[in-house]
Amino acid sequence: MDLGNRVEITAVATQGRYGSSDWVTSYSLMFSDTGRNWKQYKQEDSIWTFAGNMNADSVVHHKLLHSVRARFVRFVPLEWNPSGKIGMRVEVYGCSYKSDVADFDGRSSLLYRFNQKLMSTLKDVISLKFKSMQGDGVLFHGEGQRGDHITLELQKGRLSLHLNLGRLRLPLPILPSATLGSLLDDQHWHSVLIERVGKQVNFTVDKHTQHFRTKGETDALDIDYELSFGGIPVPGKPGTFLKKNFHGCIENLYYNGVNIIDLAKRRKHQIYTVVSQPICFVLMVSTTLGYGSIANQYLLLTEAVGYEAFLLSPFCQLIWFFSFMFSFIRCLPNYCEHGGSCSQSWTTFYCNCSDTSYTGATCHNSIYEQSCEVYRHQGNTAGFFYIDSDGSGPLGPLQVYCNITEDKIWTSVQHNNTELTRVRGANAEKPYAMALDYGGSMEQLEAVIDGSEHCEQEVAYHCRRSHGTPFTWWIGRSNERHPYWGGSPPGVQQCECGLDESCLDIQHFCNCDADKDEWTNDTGFLSFKDHLPVTQIVITDTDRSNSEAAWRIGPLRCYGDRRFWNAVSFYTEASYLHFPTFHAEFSADISFFFKTTALSGVFLENLGIKDFIRLEISSPSEITFAIDVGNGPVELVVQSPSLLNDNQWHYVRAERNLKETSLQVDNLPRSTRETSEEGHFRLQLNSQLFVGGTSSRQKGFLGCIRSLHLNGQKLDLEERAKVTSGVRPGCPGHCSSYGSICHNGGKCVEKHNGYLCDCTNSPYEGPFCKKEVSAVFEAGTSVTYMFQEPYPVTKNISLSSSAIYTDSAPSKENIAFSFVTAQTPSLLLFVNSSSQDFLAVLLCKNGECDGMMLSGVSA
Repeated sequence: MDLGNRVEITAVATQGRYGSSDWVTSYSLMFSDTGRNWKQYKQEDSIWTFAGNMNADSVVHHKLLHSVRARFVRFVPLEWNPSGKIGMRVEVYGCSYKSDVADFDGRSSLLYRFNQKLMSTLKDVISLKFKSMQGDGVLFHGEGQRGDHITLELQKGRLSLHLNLGRLRLPLPILPSATLGSLLDDQHWHSVLIERVGKQVNFTVDKHTQHFRTKGETDALDIDYELSFGGIPVPGKPGTFLKKNFHGCIENLYYNGVNIIDLAKRRKHQIYTVVSQPICFVLMVSTTLGYGSIANQYLLLTEAVGYEAFLLSPFCQLIWFFSFMFSFIRCLPNYCEHGGSCSQSWTTFYCNCSDTSYTGATCHNSIYEQSCEVYRHQGNTAGFFYIDSDGSGPLGPLQVYCNITEDKIWTSVQHNNTELTRVRGANAEKPYAMALDYGGSMEQLEAVIDGSEHCEQEVAYHCRRSHGTPFTWWIGRSNERHPYWGGSPPGVQQCECGLDESCLDIQHFCNCDADKDEWTNDTGFLSFKDHLPVTQIVITDTDRSNSEAAWRIGPLRCYGDRRFWNAVSFYTEASYLHFPTFHAEFSADISFFFKTTALSGVFLENLGIKDFIRLEISSPSEITFAIDVGNGPVELVVQSPSLLNDNQWHYVRAERNLKETSLQVDNLPRSTRETSEEGHFRLQLNSQLFVGGTSSRQKGFLGCIRSLHLNGQKLDLEERAKVTSGVRPGCPGHCSSYGSICHNGGKCVEKHNGYLCDCTNSPYEGPFCKKEVSAVFEAGTSVTYMFQEPYPVTKNISLSSSAIYTDSAPSKENIAFSFVTAQTPSLLLFVNSSSQDFLAVLLCKNGECDGMMLSGVSA
């Protein structure tokens, strides 16, 4: 239903078809501004189902709990009268909605010039709505000469707020003050509200609010000259920007009560527009052009910040007419990812991935696994590995140590200073500060931490006449100062001994706070993930007489893979999970595990106006990958020689890039088709991503899906399943698929997130019961093991009293072992009991192993 303009919708009403038995008994609502990108109506964070009609004539009204602003409304019938067909008469109630909207094309920004040179504020309120088609871009920015700055920007689909009031005393890396949201580049409207009073800040995105205290010397935010919206122009360089500009729409933009967009619409003198200026340059080519009287040997191209494109300007307009002559320049732009080098022929381009950590036709796929859990699942044991936490995403691989010898698979990331370090002569004016380098970016470390169930770092602070808190602190991932120490929860200025009341001085909450002349320490584990890793330690109290401190910070250690075992169970064909649109114009990879007993069903689907992408099990032994980028559908099918609906885990990976489309199932041969060089090549989707079903609610999937990744990014299936009917978080039965990985009599034990091998009844140990438990015996040595009696007994037990245990004694003995020796005769094993029974295994001189069982004879 097209309402003509964007309006505020407050209620709906329905009837059945007049004079018929056709009516809808339940339905849902979807809204859109464009008629292409739809959003479902929700209440209580779940898709809302409206009760419909019970006959054809009665009118059923529903007032929306939250009004919706949209131009298009879609009624989606869910159930209808079984004796009739779908029939609806609908009405929509609401009122007109007026707003001020600015469209940013990714190459320009608005400047709001202040009436005075300096704008100093103790309180700020900034509000806006935005929708974006790109995951990165600056929404607004302002800065002052003293170091004050405020920046709001999209980073990988998340909204980051940078805020500082004056210069910091310590030079620290610039990290966001707060980050909220995810997948905000879904082309839907999102609301933002920033409220600041002094250093206290409330940062709200949609309905989620983060409270924090910002850094700085004062309570005032001093901004010089202007605020910029949509980008950060470089002073003195018109048309040049520091960061990627915002590409999308901003609505109702208010800065401290000033309607910025309204000022721009009325062309007020405070508003200026900055546009990226195209630059023409000359590129030699080996052909001659002719157009009328024009003949030359040059190709004019344009270069704008962040991209290359043909230019349509009066000066360079001629190039548009001849651009088809130069289609052989296939490495501009370079579609080889992750630093792959591009070469070309007259018909296509090639990617050389040899100097990268990636592979594939466009260097899209990481050669490393995403976690230690995956390496363990492949049968690896402890050692150093590279992990690529976001797979084909922008983050590079990081070297870690995978400790796979325990039930928990620990991932350790070392830094550059793990030894005990002594500190003297530090005070508040000359603080001691040591930054820790983990050999990777903060984004890589955050990906490891966020993908783990638990992370920790051991922190030891040794002191002699050196106070701990508040004179010593550490800096975490968000660039914030933390005065608490190992074993203490965040937000509490104390140490582990303060929690269990075991400090040297009960008047203090840390041992070092007692300021003793003798050495003491505060040691424990930091385990609040949002603060890890430790990036810096600062000490300011070691310049007094006999004052000294020493510190040691252990490696970052994490366990529990939140990605690999993230699973859901679909138990009705009408159930599905929905996620924001999958944006993958040039490269798309989808991977997951599934198990089912159903004959067919759709794993996932995402639609565009014409384009679409779909993965399904089309028969008990076939997986089908269908995709259309505007040139007609392409289908790849992998046929398995054995049934795939055997209730065992199977792996699927589908990929599409500008070179090829491929489908892999388990270890079967990969199905591949080259991408056409002609026609459309961008995959343009705009609907929601459906997992376990389709938008038509047909061919739903029954079974389990696990570890779903799109372009290296995990979809949190379990979290979404908690608020979706017909879907349960988790999926039991891992041992039915992976039990064979436990060797030598080891038993597979089911866990919520995976499985483990119990080696209790095996003469082997290790994560897969494959490591021998052995010992080397020198001549004359032995090992004695004392078995416990079945019941507690006293030391002076009589021979007759031991008869009470006769019934509990086993009727037979099972003994198995291996040995290597060159000495005979040898006593390999001897077992005796309080009843004087014994069993002995001897290696006799003839080289044969002989067993003897004597009963009732003294040993």
